Amino acid sequence: MTNDESGSIHQVDGCAVCSPTGELDAATVPQFREAIAEISCEPRVVIDLTAVTFIDSAGLGALIGTVRRVHENGGTMTVACPRPSLTRLLEVVGFDKLVPVRNTVGAAVNATAQQQ
Repeated sequence: MTNDESGSIHQVDGCAVCSPTGELDAATVPQFREAIAEISCEPRVVIDLTAVTFIDSAGLGALIGTVRRVHENGGTMTVACPRPSLTRLLEVVGFDKLVPVRNTVGAAVNATAQQQ
């Protein structure tokens, strides 16, 4: 998922930002996991859900696994999620207790820096 229709990975102020697009579900989770494997060793990671329209249980599992891998590697992670419906889902399942969830990538990058 480097720079195609499924999303991108790029750097913003020293953070590795993974920006999946479309649905994060059983069909797309393998691509997401592959992308995350590339950046899970980075000290600061942001998952940008701005262009994600839907997350199912497989997508949630991949996000939780990502948190675990980043933390195991000594990094910090934050999620950027401006969609109220997805933010609510993350709150209902307690994901926001694992990592900060912010409305914008800029806010997520700042929150990730503050965790270090």
